[in-house]
Amino acid sequence: MRYEIPVPMLAKAAASVPDPAKTSGGMLFEPKWDGFRGLVAWDGETLEIGSRGAKPLTRYFPELVEALPKILPGPCLLDGEIVVATGEPGAQRLDWEALSQRIHPAASRVERLAAETPAMFIAFDLLAEGDEDLQHRPFRERRARLESLLARARHPLQLTRTTEDQAMARQWLAEFEGAGLDGVVAKPLDQPYAPGKRTLIKIKHARTADVVALGYRIHKSGSGVGSLLVGLYDEGGALRQVGGVAAWSDKRRQELVDELAPLVERDEDGAAVTGEGERSRFSGSKDVSFVRLRPERVLEVRYDQLEGARFRHTVQFERWRPDRDARSCTYDQLDTVAGYDLADVLA
Repeated sequence: MRYEIPVPMLAKAAASVPDPAKTSGGMLFEPKWDGFRGLVAWDGETLEIGSRGAKPLTRYFPELVEALPKILPGPCLLDGEIVVATGEPGAQRLDWEALSQRIHPAASRVERLAAETPAMFIAFDLLAEGDEDLQHRPFRERRARLESLLARARHPLQLTRTTEDQAMARQWLAEFEGAGLDGVVAKPLDQPYAPGKRTLIKIKHARTADVVALGYRIHKSGSGVGSLLVGLYDEGGALRQVGGVAAWSDKRRQELVDELAPLVERDEDGAAVTGEGERSRFSGSKDVSFVRLRPERVLEVRYDQLEGARFRHTVQFERWRPDRDARSCTYDQLDTVAGYDLADVLA
């Protein structure tokens, strides 16, 4: 048999952990793993790893391709998350930067990183077992089948923990961030698997910070502000780029060009000064140059997580803060998350 890998089921955001009593059939809560979504298809001969997008992940995780067939008791199609953990025993946490390094075109680099930063697969749904398609079955049945299938699973294959207790889910939301997790997911127990549909609920950490506008990139259409680059001052007084704000409307993109014009840095000839933005393995040949702004204007943004010295995801504009002095926008204002050992999450 050969499994057809579907588009994964998705989630919509919620501000708080929902009450399972208000959902017909109840809900099951899971930790929200901060990794690469992966669908593992093992037909008894070949193992493939599909992704949320069109790009297969099989070649990037040879250690999983080698290990999982030895652990799985039979052919199956699993939905889950690929993660990388780093740190000493007792203080391990998920490492997004180490995980993102794994997507590399050179086979030699992939093999080296597979040994240096091996990945785990966290399974949270069972879509097929043997020649039986389970996607039309309710989640409570798929979860029971998954627990039975993986009863003797071992590293690097893990079964995600669950709870039906809303209070416990809230505790996880507060504690598990210290292990690098991204929040909590709520799954209706009576629903079938719905490829590409946002029928799950994700509750992520959300915070606000005051940041300095330090430049902007032109929209891909060639007109208006595409993204606003923002920064924070470090302990040494240097202004460091920490992320970007996007998702402006067409009208707002044009308005921002005029609003920010007085802040644009210009050379002796009056031409706008440009800077080179930070490049990552995902940017490729993309133009990362930006129009530099004098660091005078402050805005408040919403963010979910800090990864190193940068915001983990694109941040959302909240409001302008004309009352704030740019030099007061430092890392000190950001929440410090208490450490939490990843092993305690996996237990």
